[in-house]
Amino acid sequence: MAVKYTEENGQYTIDCTAALWSTDEIHNCYQDRSHTYGMIGFLCDVDFIIETQTHILLVEYKNSAIPGAAHPERFNPSSENKLENVARKFYDSSHWLYLMGKDKPKMLVYILEYPAGNSTSRLLIRNMLQQRLPFALQSKITGAGRKLIDEVKVLNISEWNSDAELGRYPLRPVGIADT
Repeated sequence: MAVKYTEENGQYTIDCTAALWSTDEIHNCYQDRSHTYGMIGFLCDVDFIIETQTHILLVEYKNSAIPGAAHPERFNPSSENKLENVARKFYDSSHWLYLMGKDKPKMLVYILEYPAGNSTSRLLIRNMLQQRLPFALQSKITGAGRKLIDEVKVLNISEWNSDAELGRYPLRPVGIADT
């Protein structure tokens, strides 16, 4: 059975057919207006979660380079506010994964398209984002050797699709058939 999710702008789908498990439903639980899950609307979440044979991928998608994007010239993914928001989405989504019993190594992948974006700016954003994630904390705490996160990547759509592992879950414009 095909499992495809459409991102919030309705421009791209991500095909998770090859995943062991995947979801885009955390937002619905966290932002439930009837408070079925409690008054947890202050929590943030990543856009997609994909379970592979070896990892849990926490995927955040932001595309200000699409037609009709509101004020793409104002989008600054390296701003303190944007970086903290993406990091918070990782932390808050981790609660949900814990409750689901999803305990594989975790990778945060930020798929980022914006008019001024290039590989150098994405590397800079990745480095700044890493500082807001628990890499230093988990390296200082000894114990069972558990980690909250194993890796963070910041990629554009082309880099995602051409990656040997991530490309198994292609991101395509809506209406483009599988190739």
